[in-house]
Amino acid sequence: MAKDKNIIDEFPKPGFDGKKLGKTISLVLLGIVLAIVLFRCFYSVDEQSNAVVTQFGRVVRVDTAGFYFKAPWQSVTQVDMTTHGTSIGYIIDGDAQKGSYTIDSANAIMITSDFNLLDIDFYIEYRVSDPIAYLYNAEDPESVMRNIALANIRTVVSNYTVDEAMTTGKGQIQADIKEAILASLTNHNIGLTLINITIQDSNPPTETITAAFKAVETAKQGADTAKNQAYQYQNQQIPTAEANADAIIQKANAYKEARIAEAEGQVARFNDMYEEYSKFPTITKRRMFYEKMEDILPGLKVIITDGGTQTMLPLESFFDTGDDSDVSDITDITGEED
Repeated sequence: MAKDKNIIDEFPKPGFDGKKLGKTISLVLLGIVLAIVLFRCFYSVDEQSNAVVTQFGRVVRVDTAGFYFKAPWQSVTQVDMTTHGTSIGYIIDGDAQKGSYTIDSANAIMITSDFNLLDIDFYIEYRVSDPIAYLYNAEDPESVMRNIALANIRTVVSNYTVDEAMTTGKGQIQADIKEAILASLTNHNIGLTLINITIQDSNPPTETITAAFKAVETAKQGADTAKNQAYQYQNQQIPTAEANADAIIQKANAYKEARIAEAEGQVARFNDMYEEYSKFPTITKRRMFYEKMEDILPGLKVIITDGGTQTMLPLESFFDTGDDSDVSDITDITGEED
C-alpha cells in the first residue's frame, strides 16, 4: 500500500486556470461581435428600391439594385421606388379589388363654376422620384402630396360647370389637375412625382339633385334628338326648296323677257305712229281722238253742231246706216277741231 501511494504522489494534480478560460471566452465574444459587424456591413438592394447611405447624418450616396458594403458607422435606409396609389373622395375598405369603399364626403364635395355642388372622386398614382428629398425634405411626404392634390383639384374643378365635370369635360379636367399637381410637387420638392390621376366617379351630392340632373340629361338627350330630326328634315326640304326657287326664278326670267319684248313692241308701234303723226299731225290727232272716244264711249250717238243751231232735228235716220264711217264723214264736214 505504501508503494502504491508513492506512485500516485509522483503524478501532478489537475488544477483550474481562470485566466486562460477568461481569455478564451473574450476571444469567442470578440469573434461573434466582429462577425455581426462584418455581416451588418454588407447589404443588398432589390430592383424596386433605392438605398440612401448616411454617415453621421450626412448623405454619402444613393445605391440602386445590387450588393454593397458600408462602414460600420454608416447607416442605410431603403426607399421603395414602385408606384403607389391613393384615393381622394372615398376610402378603400380592406382589399381594393373587392370594390368595398366608404364615401369621404369631407373631401369629395366640390363646387363648380356655375355654383353647383358636385360629389367627385379621384384615384392618384405616384412614386418616389428623389429618395433623398423624400426622406429629409418633409416629415410625411404622402400627406403633403395629398394636400397639394386636394388644393389643385378644387381649383381646377371650380373652373368648369357641373355639366362639363360630369360629362364631356372629364378628360380636360384630369389633364389640368395633373399639370397643376406636377408643378406644385416640383416647387415643394418632397421627392414625389405624380404618375396619373383619374376621375373615378362624379355625381350630384344628394338623391334629389341626382334625380333632377337625370331629368336634365334626359331633356338634353331629347333636345339632341329633336335637333337631329330637325337637321334631317332640313336636309330633306332644302333640295325641294331649291328646286322651287329655281322654277320661280326661271318663271320670273321668262316673264321679264316677255314684258321686255312687249315693251319693245309698244315702243316700235309708238315710233311708227309718231312718224305718221309727224307727216299729218292734224289728221292723225283727230283720228286718235275719235278712236279713243270710241273706246271710252262705245255705242253712244255723237251729234256735232256748229254751236249756233237752236233747233235740234232728229238725226237718227242719218246715222242708221250702221257704218261708223258716216260719223267720221259728218265730223269731217263740220270742219271743227274741237
